[in-house]
Amino acid sequence: MITSREIRLKSRLVGMPSADNFELATVSVPHPAPGEVQVRNLWMTVDPYMRGRMADRSSYAPSSRSGKEVPGGAIGGIAASNSTMYGWRPNFQVGESLQGGAIGEVAASDDPRFKVGDLVSSWFGWRERFNAPGDSLQKLDTSGLPPQAFLGVAGMPGLTAWVGLLKIAMPRPGDVVFISAASGAVGSVACQIAKLKGHTVIGSAGGAAKCAFVRQIGADHVIDYKVAGDLTGALLQVAPKGIDVYFENVGGEHLEAALAAANPFARFAICGMISQYNTVGLPSGPRNIMFVMGKSLRLEGFDIANYLDLMPEFQREMTGWIREGKVAWKETIDHGIENAPAAFLKLFKGENFGKMLVKLG
Repeated sequence: MITSREIRLKSRLVGMPSADNFELATVSVPHPAPGEVQVRNLWMTVDPYMRGRMADRSSYAPSSRSGKEVPGGAIGGIAASNSTMYGWRPNFQVGESLQGGAIGEVAASDDPRFKVGDLVSSWFGWRERFNAPGDSLQKLDTSGLPPQAFLGVAGMPGLTAWVGLLKIAMPRPGDVVFISAASGAVGSVACQIAKLKGHTVIGSAGGAAKCAFVRQIGADHVIDYKVAGDLTGALLQVAPKGIDVYFENVGGEHLEAALAAANPFARFAICGMISQYNTVGLPSGPRNIMFVMGKSLRLEGFDIANYLDLMPEFQREMTGWIREGKVAWKETIDHGIENAPAAFLKLFKGENFGKMLVKLG
């Protein structure tokens, strides 16, 4: 019998998360039963959306664009745990282990489709080792990329940027594109895709190092929101003729600035609003929301769980860009399952640079 450590939710989150909301537990992992595979996790991801599933309120995640629940199994290299990933996602339960994206190596198998040493992606992060049905795992072909890239630039964050920009906002020739959290896992990919498609890109990031990276990946203008003071004024200064597309990751002042600078018929792809996630009570809306009517703006929120069928198309395009040296990315890596909660907390303090990962293997 092998033991494994895992992170459990100790208490519901209210306001800013803290280490006290999590606990480390040790469990026994038996030999896999018929049809099961035992996986030793090598990498796991922590992501801002997980915050919603830790609170005492309904989480989000519609099942599919057809309105039907996507069956268990895996799509595009990201595996499902029953309907947890693709149906309406229930909140994490207090006292139970958390879940999230992970890349691991098969340690033992009683499923003929998997052999020891195979790399697999799963939805069983936040633990060192686990047994699961083979149908809940996806073999991973890395195409020469580092395995952890499929938790970031070539995985769901990259897909989020690709879908939000190209399928939701659909920039037109000559468009000016504004991207908040432009140094992050999603925003940095959105910046680079926008440049690859020939658009003028304005990125917002916090701090000199992150702003330098956003310039390095091709942004035409970079706003350091930590020192800008009047964010609306700063955006209008670098976009005197307005913006046509806004890729929203932050909310709050960033959304107000984008509404103020938006040209008539501008399109907003609303991916996330991390500045609002830890608000206690009702968050305040943008004061200038009336611009939506006066400027005939289109604001469309999206959940990437509805677009996972596009993962193969995205990965073909993204891996090509990476091989050609056209896309770069940053990672912040913490080590050890015991440090997974601390890595998660960094997301809400701005202490991560690019994709936040935990290395387990």
